[in-house]
Amino acid sequence: MARPFAGFAPEDFDVFAIPGLEPRMDALIARVRPKLNELGERLAPFLTELCGEPMFPHVAKHARRTINPPNDTWIAFAPGKRGYKMFPHFQIGLFGSHLFVQFAIIYESDNKSVFAEHALQQLDDIETHIPGHYVWSGNHMVPGGDTQAELGRDGLAKLLERLRAVKASEALCGITIDRADPILRDGEAFVAKAADTFRTVLPLYKMSF
Repeated sequence: MARPFAGFAPEDFDVFAIPGLEPRMDALIARVRPKLNELGERLAPFLTELCGEPMFPHVAKHARRTINPPNDTWIAFAPGKRGYKMFPHFQIGLFGSHLFVQFAIIYESDNKSVFAEHALQQLDDIETHIPGHYVWSGNHMVPGGDTQAELGRDGLAKLLERLRAVKASEALCGITIDRADPILRDGEAFVAKAADTFRTVLPLYKMSF
């Protein structure tokens, strides 16, 4: 049986306030990455069963950075063993202000137009199955986004139409949890919340193929 997940502490989010690439990366590797690896071990089997195909965990390495320190970090779950950016995938990650759990299809993916077409045809299903407080974003590098309730049907359609037409566009949908939310300190409650969120956004993943 897997050991209980410890959850996230304020110090994990404080990593993103450390100046300088090397000091921030050292703290991120020491404090946050072990927790992301642990979430990978816990949730990859769950997602494999949920999706009906092998899902592999990929923790962000930030290897291309040479000057600017990262403002966020994450673990992605995708059907590719060697990478995730080219696939529709699931993510758990942190900015300094909050944690996110979401479905993501980013600009490197060839499935963007497929997802956009299917999602535009199934807007009624999305409005039915995705809760109004779930957050949509068109850029994974910018924290936050707009809730489905704020976007409305027209706003969501515009996001999806941009995804279909613009090469650099993206679509992400899921929940954000403020860094002060007590659920983050209750590791097992958080793992259950993440699993429930992945179940909720699974129809979006299915629309990507």
